[in-house]
Amino acid sequence: MKYILSLVLLCSFSFSRAQQSVKLEDIASHVGDSVTVTGKVYGMKYFESAKAAPTLINIGAAYPNQLLTVVIYGEDRKRLELDPEKTFADADLSVTGKVELFKGKPQIVVTNKSQLSVLPAKKD
Repeated sequence: MKYILSLVLLCSFSFSRAQQSVKLEDIASHVGDSVTVTGKVYGMKYFESAKAAPTLINIGAAYPNQLLTVVIYGEDRKRLELDPEKTFADADLSVTGKVELFKGKPQIVVTNKSQLSVLPAKKD
């Protein structure tokens, strides 16, 4: 009986840690949470010669007013086997991951292709 109770508690804990969908404008209040958020890409920059060679994707507004920065480090960018500048330019992007703060701004670090999804273009 103890074994079954322990298993049930363990399962309920893992489900409580699952990603939650949040609105982009509310992202700053979810630091530390694992979330899924959707927003329009307003620009990006690949710092190829910088340490860790990050690609920064601005969601919600252009830099420095972005609501969220998606970060893809150089090693992860190679593994993703895609060109973010072509794939994500002016797209609506869904991102899943843990929200962190960098210099007071929310960011999600992407390490896996499954964390990103380009949404179909909206019909006018």
